[in-house]
Amino acid sequence: MQQARLAYETLEAVRTRAPLVHNITNYLAMDLSANLLLAAGASPMMAHALEEVEDVVELANALVLNIGTPSPGTVDVMKASLVRAKALGIPVVLDPVGAGATPYRTAIARELLALRPTVLRGNASEILAIAGLTSEPNRDVEIGDDSAVAIEAARTLALEFGCVVAVTGVTDRITDGEQFIDVDNGDLLMTRISALGCSLSALVAAFAAVSDDPLLATAHAIGVLGVVGELAAETADGPASLRAAIIDGLYELDLVTLERHLRLRVLS
Repeated sequence: MQQARLAYETLEAVRTRAPLVHNITNYLAMDLSANLLLAAGASPMMAHALEEVEDVVELANALVLNIGTPSPGTVDVMKASLVRAKALGIPVVLDPVGAGATPYRTAIARELLALRPTVLRGNASEILAIAGLTSEPNRDVEIGDDSAVAIEAARTLALEFGCVVAVTGVTDRITDGEQFIDVDNGDLLMTRISALGCSLSALVAAFAAVSDDPLLATAHAIGVLGVVGELAAETADGPASLRAAIIDGLYELDLVTLERHLRLRVLS
């Protein structure tokens, strides 16, 4: 009950303060990320040009780096953006889409993590690959392994790089290396919507922009979208209607609904 109230307070802060979230993200995720941010009350921005990177970051309240469609030029922009955001004290969320699928993606994820983003959010396969604990190619960038298998890797990365690590799955597991939070909301049908995980990273950034606690901000954003998704799945006819229902549900979410449905456990 207390965590639901805290999560709702953060959502209300997003609605009131309308943080500008700069997304350097993959082409597939742009539309849904922008729409989820707008539904939550935040303002999306998506600029990929190196020539304006410092100017854009200075306007932003949070930064999302998503490596779903990597290229050398985009990676250079991400690195420059992250360095500038750190200098300004702006929270940065790194989404290592497909890490483990190819050596190139894994190397990019590790290079960006070495610059110490605020939050690393990925599925178990991606987190294990970044930690160097698997050699198997990750062919499914949306689902990956069960989150439980990556919790020790998440803890190690969190401590080494001073960040929050969120391993999303059937149960979402979030840690800063010392504290652990589990979230049990969501619905399997959500995995049938392309880029929903990427868009979750944008929502995490919006919550982190208005919070002094990146661990709780990350858990609360994940819990909020999970609640919205599972409620939307109750009436959706399929993935297309679910997508629209999630956007509407996030826009309409109230405290009573969140208190009834949020399943979030602070373990330590």
